[in-house]
Amino acid sequence: MLSSKNTLLLFKNVRYMSTSKTVGFIGLGNMGAHQAINLIKKGHNLVVFDMSKDNMNKLKEKGAKIANSPSEVAKQADVIVTMLPASAHVKSVYCGENGIFQSVKPGTLLLDSSTIDPATAREVASIAKKHQTTMLDCPVSGGTGGAEAGTLTFMVGGSEQDFNSAKPYLECMGKNIVHCGDVGTGQVAKVCNNLVLGISMIAVSEAMNLGVKQGMDPKKLAGIFNTSSARCWTSELYNPCPGVIETSPASRGYTGGFGSALMTKDLGLAVDSAKSIGEPLLLGNSAHQLYTLLVAKGDGQKDFSVVYDFLNKNFKNSN
Repeated sequence: MLSSKNTLLLFKNVRYMSTSKTVGFIGLGNMGAHQAINLIKKGHNLVVFDMSKDNMNKLKEKGAKIANSPSEVAKQADVIVTMLPASAHVKSVYCGENGIFQSVKPGTLLLDSSTIDPATAREVASIAKKHQTTMLDCPVSGGTGGAEAGTLTFMVGGSEQDFNSAKPYLECMGKNIVHCGDVGTGQVAKVCNNLVLGISMIAVSEAMNLGVKQGMDPKKLAGIFNTSSARCWTSELYNPCPGVIETSPASRGYTGGFGSALMTKDLGLAVDSAKSIGEPLLLGNSAHQLYTLLVAKGDGQKDFSVVYDFLNKNFKNSN
């Protein structure tokens, strides 16, 4: 016979299993795959979908169930996280044929970690309400390293009550979970953040290129930046000059990071947002044009720090 203590423990475990929720995850790219794995590590049962069968199989090896469509994910999940490239993909996954809204259960919590325009976030959240579900925009910052380590920053748009419901799931994937305000404000924060990131990457790349072309050792130059007034995240933790930071994308051929095409998309969101309210975006427009050129030259899949390589090859030596 079981002791009273063991009986109590068994009851607690059965009650936990009966009330545990299934989490759906759609979009298993460089960021999403790590986020999904961290949810599994924290004990969640996952059902996943991605356009890539290889990506899904990698998650299957980690313990996730595979679905054949976003609609199939929605049939099984109580909470759904999406991590998609752009606004069009979000609309398709949620609203399209075989999309989430085709079979989503009332009361499902929808957490979109994609970086999209605020208007689309609000539009899809409004449609979610018609299906008796709740959607929050939860874009992230921290890169693939942060996704893997579970230290992402989430910028969340939604009511305070919905934010509190989402927070336990977001904390499985991130370290800093920030409530920005109503639906759409998470995207506003992310667009502004990446506007600074894109501009600062160009600034650091120009300065590093100028210094190296005039004889400075790149590690020494970066060290001066990082202990002086030029110090910033781009220089200190993600330096675009190969060899300065051994773990950075720049030191592995600009692979495995945040693609230039995605940075171009994000800067485009900032440019469009500024136009919509009649706000000038002088540096933002220039940064968007430069990254658009990089993509046109075939560097769209390379990490956005490849702008240093572009400048290095096109900046005439001043000596």
